[in-house]
Amino acid sequence: MFPSILVVDDEASIRQSLGGILADEGFEVMTASNGYEALRVIDEQSPDLVLLDIWMPGLDGIETLKEIKKTSHFIQVVIITGHGTIETAVQATKLGAFDFIEKPLNIDKVIVAINNGLNFRRLEEENRYLRKKALEKHSLDGASAPIQALKQQIAIAAPTGACILITGENGAGKELVARTIHHLSPRAEQPMITINCAAIADSAIESELFGHEKGAFKDAISKNRGKFELAYKGTLFLDEIGDMSLKTQAKILRVLESGKFHRAGGSRTLTADVRVIAASNKDLESEIAAGRFRKDLYYRLNVVPVQVPPLRQRAIDIPVLVDIFLKENSRQVGSPPKQIDPAAMEILCRYDWPGNVRELKNLIDRLCIMVERDTIGAMDIPFSCRMGKRLAHETDPAAWLEVERLDDAMALFEQAYIRHHLARHHFDAAAAASAIGIAVDTLTEKMRK
Repeated sequence: MFPSILVVDDEASIRQSLGGILADEGFEVMTASNGYEALRVIDEQSPDLVLLDIWMPGLDGIETLKEIKKTSHFIQVVIITGHGTIETAVQATKLGAFDFIEKPLNIDKVIVAINNGLNFRRLEEENRYLRKKALEKHSLDGASAPIQALKQQIAIAAPTGACILITGENGAGKELVARTIHHLSPRAEQPMITINCAAIADSAIESELFGHEKGAFKDAISKNRGKFELAYKGTLFLDEIGDMSLKTQAKILRVLESGKFHRAGGSRTLTADVRVIAASNKDLESEIAAGRFRKDLYYRLNVVPVQVPPLRQRAIDIPVLVDIFLKENSRQVGSPPKQIDPAAMEILCRYDWPGNVRELKNLIDRLCIMVERDTIGAMDIPFSCRMGKRLAHETDPAAWLEVERLDDAMALFEQAYIRHHLARHHFDAAAAASAIGIAVDTLTEKMRK
């Protein structure tokens, strides 16, 4: 398909000559004699680019440009005029015009402007596609009440420019939440820069954050741009900020308050135009009480608090996540996705997941590699998950003493007794039944219950 160009000019001779030349260059050409006609053609045929005369009776080029950008933002517009001024060019550019060409038209300049505009449109479309795929990849999956509440928090917080403090356990998805906030924010076109405060030595973190000039210290053999500088106009994600030293906390606070900073060894003042999102798996209020975290920095960061729920609080989402991870693995290896039988899924839903979503994903990846069959069964699930922490309260004799009815306490003992012997015999029901002296059918029924 050839790119389509709409030529809008009140002079018939220009429409005819320009249209003929562009057709010879391989473009599909349509024309309009005024702004109103141009808007109708755009609505009906949606051209790739518009060559728009600025001086026309009725709806002039500037007003037509405004209307185009209201309804068809991604169509590129090149302004053409015989009475160009700097003020007009500036106004057209501010309104979204891609380029500005003066009459008499030089056809080579027109072709270059058209090709540049079409290339820019392709880049914009690619960028939108990649952002959409990134947002899909970093979206939060699940339909549980905690995850729906989290999505609502994100939707409210993302469009603002406020600092955000994300708290939650390791592996719960704090960075995932930060990336989703960034993708939904007005800064989404700019970079999101991440720094793990726990993974960088205290002696190096200031250089990582603010950068340094050549010769600022012994190992500074070249100039280095810090994360605040790299994240200019974008988002800076400070992960595990609870592990940052008090000295560095003070410097972060000063930058957040003033919006200015210097590279180490430098005198030039740099602007910190960034949106800061911080995250921690620690209880920062307890850290403040212990003297390990600054209260003023906490209040500066905690403008919008976001709590990421652990996986055990949204077990209803586990089947959804398992299905996603199985399909992801299938795409990576180029084979049909494995299935998981109901008994295995029940084990996964009962497990406590101390490592949260990260632990679940790692387990599914491992099972996809290690299980040769098409269906993952209960016996393929690791023993630690089959007898996971979710069952601890059921196997704790001290808890049985708190049960009021004898029948209920005996039922708890029977469950723990059967699970113990099943585990001893590697979940071989026949062997376990023989060992404890009951029929296999009886044991199977008790297992089902």
